[in-house]
Amino acid sequence: MKSARASRTNSAVRGPGGLSVRLDVRALTVVVLLLLAALAASVVLIGTGDFPIPAGDVLKTLLGDGNAGQEFIVNELRLPRVLVGLLVGASLGLGGALFQALSRNPLGSPDILGLGQGATAGALVMIVLFSGDAGQVTVGALVGGLATGLAIYLLAWNRGVHGYRLVLVGIGMSAIMTAVNGYLLTKADLVDAARSVVWMTGSLSGRDWAQVWPLLALCAVLVPLVLANGRGLRMMEMGDDVSYALGVRVERVRLLLMLSAVLLTAAATAAAGPVSFVALTAPQLARRLTRSPGPNLLPSLCMGAALLVTADWISQRVFGADQLPVGVVTGVLGGVYLLWLLVTERKAGRI
Repeated sequence: MKSARASRTNSAVRGPGGLSVRLDVRALTVVVLLLLAALAASVVLIGTGDFPIPAGDVLKTLLGDGNAGQEFIVNELRLPRVLVGLLVGASLGLGGALFQALSRNPLGSPDILGLGQGATAGALVMIVLFSGDAGQVTVGALVGGLATGLAIYLLAWNRGVHGYRLVLVGIGMSAIMTAVNGYLLTKADLVDAARSVVWMTGSLSGRDWAQVWPLLALCAVLVPLVLANGRGLRMMEMGDDVSYALGVRVERVRLLLMLSAVLLTAAATAAAGPVSFVALTAPQLARRLTRSPGPNLLPSLCMGAALLVTADWISQRVFGADQLPVGVVTGVLGGVYLLWLLVTERKAGRI
């Protein structure tokens, strides 16, 4: 029975030179369906707003067959926002999958480990202490996220980085960064404090092409790099000793993937603010859909993109355009999911 089930969900594809590649049909199907869902939600989201546009007209405009008004609304106002949402969601989904695989813990998410809080601290320093513009706030968030990730790695290091130590250090760092952020808010004047709170909520409002291109370039470099190391990451889930025996340079791969995850998370936070819980929920939902062991990197990436654009559509459709930031929607949905996950893990005896 087990072998019959495996044959239905996996198949071997033989390439040139006799190279055989095992293909997980279910995982591939989930990836395709999630991509289609993300694209469909994006088209609907582009058409949503004070000036609604039917989905058919959105597609015509994207193909260059719309009128002047539609082209301005779609290409200049709404398309950049949707692209930022897709890229941020994909980055958070992939970063969350990496951290959960490296820590071997479903709670090993950037939200729990304090990377989002570290990036927020960097942004608040630029807002509160230097009254920085949007570009300087973005740089501050990137630096804050990278510095926090480096601190977590160094503090968790003890002849290697192990899962529970990484999570515990991350929780402590999250508490420290939260306290720092609270202190910075108390030092801000009224205008800077209001600006900081809006940024800390996590929103796609007002995003333009200036946020799209840097994030797209970073994803174009990091996503292939991460996927190329997916085999080593999957072996590492069996333990460091087994991975060493199979020829995996464990610490080198771990450091490379952790750096990639920190960069993806920091860049996503810099582009849209600390959007909560996407990095936590996307990998778990992807794993449940694929029913496949391993990190499920590509399904998590697609799930994150689909989740964020869908949440942005909900925030606009239910509460009106820009009345509710997308970070509030993901925070509510993710909080419910986190409670369910904690109850499930406790019943299973894992926490």
